[in-house]
Amino acid sequence: MNLYVLKTWLTAKFTKDEQGANLVEYILLVALIALAVIAAVVFLRGQVSDKFNETGSKLSNGG
Repeated sequence: MNLYVLKTWLTAKFTKDEQGANLVEYILLVALIALAVIAAVVFLRGQVSDKFNETGSKLSNGG
């Protein structure tokens, strides 16, 4: 067996390739942020709607 082939095989077998792990971590982080934003929108929907209605009525009344 060629020593170069053996060296290449051993290197591939025992070296950690963590390039794909970083991508998975970023995807999980983005998913967590998206869930937090969705939860905030769901829980604060009534309060935000009230503030927009209040501001809109103040603007239409002139003050």
